[in-house]
Amino acid sequence: MDTLSGLAVFVRAAETLSFVTAGRALGISASAVGKSIAKLEQSMGVRLFHRTTRRIALTEEGAIFFERCRHALQEIEDAQAQLSQASDAPRGRLRVSMPTIGYRLVLPVIGEFRARYPEVELDLDFSDRHVDVIEENFDVVIRGGQPADSSLKARPVAPYRFVVCASPDYFVRHGVPRQAQELSAHVCLRFKYQSSGKLQDWLIDGAAASCGDAARAPLVFNNAEAVLAAATEGLGLAYLPDFLVRQAIAQGHLQTALDASTTLEGVLRALWPANRHVPPRLRVFVDFLAERLGGTAGAARASAI
Repeated sequence: MDTLSGLAVFVRAAETLSFVTAGRALGISASAVGKSIAKLEQSMGVRLFHRTTRRIALTEEGAIFFERCRHALQEIEDAQAQLSQASDAPRGRLRVSMPTIGYRLVLPVIGEFRARYPEVELDLDFSDRHVDVIEENFDVVIRGGQPADSSLKARPVAPYRFVVCASPDYFVRHGVPRQAQELSAHVCLRFKYQSSGKLQDWLIDGAAASCGDAARAPLVFNNAEAVLAAATEGLGLAYLPDFLVRQAIAQGHLQTALDASTTLEGVLRALWPANRHVPPRLRVFVDFLAERLGGTAGAARASAI
């Protein structure tokens, strides 16, 4: 156990490159950190840190040892967590990030989740920017599109498809498009991705459609809720996920067009760091979303990943 404790001190010091910061995190003095590392170096016969009066730095041997130790300690922590997981009730804080429009899917079922798991504290972040799951210390993010980061595990939670829609008043004034070619004669409300500044394509009959009246500039938005509001005000045609416009259609504020031709389907996925243990609160949250939002079919349970 002394050796394991010494390794934990070494790893924390290597991560922070500061005996003071490492000691503060471990609840011991900087002097105790230095003595523990000196004892470890003596037992191994290898110097792990270069030391000056102002800073410390890993030696070449120390850097190699650090990578092996960090992995080994993580394995031990994961094994301990797995042993206790079965008896643990889901509890604690869960930081979740999702697109701004995600609240339309998630908020209607949050009350049920809270009733099932009252000890889980949800910290929900709604943002259209591309967040860094690991750097910003989120437990899980909800995103559309194909996951491109191999350091993240993914689970489908909510399928959706895009629809072309506009207000009844707009269709009375401009007509209802019957085929993709007719979109060029309409005012199109375009969504612009914040991360890249690119306009979203409208996938009609399997291809990107040419949309927008050539005589007038399109209206461009970087927020899907703003596109929805503009569509209900009769300002043009919108191309939006079905879950976002479902309520407006039910209330008669919007109508769809080209239903048989809109071919873009997708799925919102839950993504979380692959190298972290999945705590009960995260497992039950992802399972719950997949169960309630339709992403369960064809997907492995998060508890089995």
